Amino acid sequence: MLTHVLNPPRIISILPFLNFRLGFNTGISFGMFSELLARSPWLLIVFALAVAAVLLASAIRTEQPMERTALALIAGGALGNVTDRWRQGAVTDFLDLHWSDWHWPTFNIADVAIAVGCLLLVFSNLSAGQPTKNETKPV
Repeated sequence: MLTHVLNPPRIISILPFLNFRLGFNTGISFGMFSELLARSPWLLIVFALAVAAVLLASAIRTEQPMERTALALIAGGALGNVTDRWRQGAVTDFLDLHWSDWHWPTFNIADVAIAVGCLLLVFSNLSAGQPTKNETKPV
């Protein structure tokens, strides 16, 4: 798809605040540590696989549906980015969110899954301490 849609590289306007713009990230979030990881992409691949395995094991063990979904989204996003990194040495980013001339760093669907999973995990943990309608608060 990359060779057909974004070759030659160009910006494709989808919505007034969203473009398709091809980018490759050899680092971690926002391209941090790109120089180090470009020379050794296997470092991040091994680390991400280990983290994804721990997250999936935790998702299987938890009894909370929202927490299970959150952990699975984070693990799935990590595995999606690992697949890109393994195939081409970098993560393919293509979503360009912007407002006027300000642009958020380009990202991909796996990044969205990780971000949504993190938000769900926070919400799940915040709401875990809240009593349900049938429960009474301790006095």
